[in-house]
Amino acid sequence: MGSITLQKVSKSFGTTSVIPEIDLDINDGEFVVFVGPSGCGKSTLLRMIAGLEDLSGGRIVIDGKDMSNEAPAKRGLSMVFQSYALYPHMSVYGNIAFPLKMDGQDKAAIDKKVRDAANILNLTNYLDRRPGQLSGGQRQRVAIGRAIVRQPKAFLFDEPLSNLDAALRGNMRLEISDLHHQLKTTMIYVTHDQIEAMTMADKIVVLNAGRIEQVGSPLELYRNPRNLFVAGFIGSPRMNFIEGAHAATLNAATVGIRPEHMRISTTEGTWPGTVGVTEHLGSDTLIHVQSDGIGKITVRTDGDFPVEHGQKVFITPEERRVHRFDANGQAIQ
Repeated sequence: MGSITLQKVSKSFGTTSVIPEIDLDINDGEFVVFVGPSGCGKSTLLRMIAGLEDLSGGRIVIDGKDMSNEAPAKRGLSMVFQSYALYPHMSVYGNIAFPLKMDGQDKAAIDKKVRDAANILNLTNYLDRRPGQLSGGQRQRVAIGRAIVRQPKAFLFDEPLSNLDAALRGNMRLEISDLHHQLKTTMIYVTHDQIEAMTMADKIVVLNAGRIEQVGSPLELYRNPRNLFVAGFIGSPRMNFIEGAHAATLNAATVGIRPEHMRISTTEGTWPGTVGVTEHLGSDTLIHVQSDGIGKITVRTDGDFPVEHGQKVFITPEERRVHRFDANGQAIQ
C-alpha cells in the first residue's frame, strides 16, 4: 500500500510562509506530479513528505498512520534526487546493494533483490562497472535501482532528469513511466517541466507560490484550466491570452486560445496580422504573428504550411475551444 494524505500541511521559515495550508490525497499506485515554476514550493513539499523537512503545521498520513514526526527511515519511502549521489568507488552492484547491507539483510536476499532490480532497469550487463564508466541515464537508473530494492510504499522523485540532455530526458521519461506500470507503486514526481508532467502523470498538482492552483489529470487541466495561471502553465507552446475589446466581444475580461486551436489563412479570417518568426519543427510549424490591436499570437499549423516572414495573414480562433476568464483570472464556465 502507498496512500499518502496531506492534512492542512504548512511550512514557514521564520515569519516567511512558503507553503500555506495544503490538503491533498494521493491514492495507492498513482503517479502524481508536482509541477510549477521555480520557487513554487514543490521540492519543499516533497521533502516534507519524505521527512527531510519539518512541518510547521498539519499532518502527513501514510497508509492511515500519522507519520508527521517520524524519521525518514521509518516512513517506508524511497527518494531519488536530482544528483545521482552514487558512491564512485563502488560498482553498480555495490551502489544498489548499499541500503540493503545497511539494513543488515543476508547476502542471498541482497543478491536476489539487486539482480531483480538490475533486470527491470536493463542494468544487468553493467553491475561490475563503476559510476564513472556510465552515461548520465545509466547513472540515474542505478539511483532508481537503489530505491527499488528497498521495496518502498512510494517513490519520491525530485527533478531526476534535470541533469540529462534532451534525448536522454525523453528516454528516461518512458523508462520511469514503464517502471511505474511494472511495479504499480505510488510515485510522486517533482518537475518544473510541464511536458514531463503531461506525459507521465496520472494526476498533476499545479503549484504556485506554495498554493495548489488545480489538481487533475493531464487532459483535464489541458481542457479545463481553472484559472489564468494553470492555463498559461499547462500546454506547450503556452496559451495565447487576449484582453481588451477583442476579449469583451467574447464576454470575458481575458480569453485564452491554444496555438493548435487557431486557423491561419493567407486569404481570409477574423484577425489580420503579419508573420514574424516561423519555427519549423517537422510535422508542425509554429508561426508567430503580430496582429494589430491584439499583439503577438502563436499559431500551430501543419509542418509544410507555406508562409514567409512579413507576409500578411488572417487568424481565426475555433470558437468552441476559446477559454474565457473573468477580471480575477478565474475561468468562466
